Amino acid sequence: MSGPTQAMRADRWRRGCRALIPYVVATGAATAPGLLRAQAISEPAAAPPPGAVQPSMQTPTPAPAPVAAPPVNEPVIRTVGAVSYVCGGVGEDEQRRLAARQKQFNMGVLFTQGASGEYLADVEVRLMREGHEVARFRTEGPRCLIKAPEGRYNVHATYNGQPKSMTVGTGTYDAQLRW
Repeated sequence: MSGPTQAMRADRWRRGCRALIPYVVATGAATAPGLLRAQAISEPAAAPPPGAVQPSMQTPTPAPAPVAAPPVNEPVIRTVGAVSYVCGGVGEDEQRRLAARQKQFNMGVLFTQGASGEYLADVEVRLMREGHEVARFRTEGPRCLIKAPEGRYNVHATYNGQPKSMTVGTGTYDAQLRW
């Protein structure tokens, strides 16, 4: 056998395009027209049913609404059950963006270490209420803003295998866990 046929190469290419679509949407790596082209290329056209009227080349087809993607460096709000959160604040720009979003949330926690308060990321967090876990996530920066139903929550956090805990109530934005 002399290698893959043209049809095999085209099929492999289409499967590769299909695999990239979630990445392109999630990262905003392409404009909406580029995304639409990728979808059109990756999905083979279905044959029309017998007796169906074929659209002419002059028939304009309205384009779907563009997919709105967050700016590339914008921290992403995630939701677990009734709890939404966003973590970040590694640089000054991210800190400003988080501060601008603070009104959308009702709690804030900062994760630091040492006497100088070095910022931490990659902290495993479990948010508990009345003995039940309501959210579990890994931080992507030192500051997490959380929106949860009114009440008091136990924040159980682990960094490098060392656990820390504290109780935080909604309306508190300056809670800090320090290792």
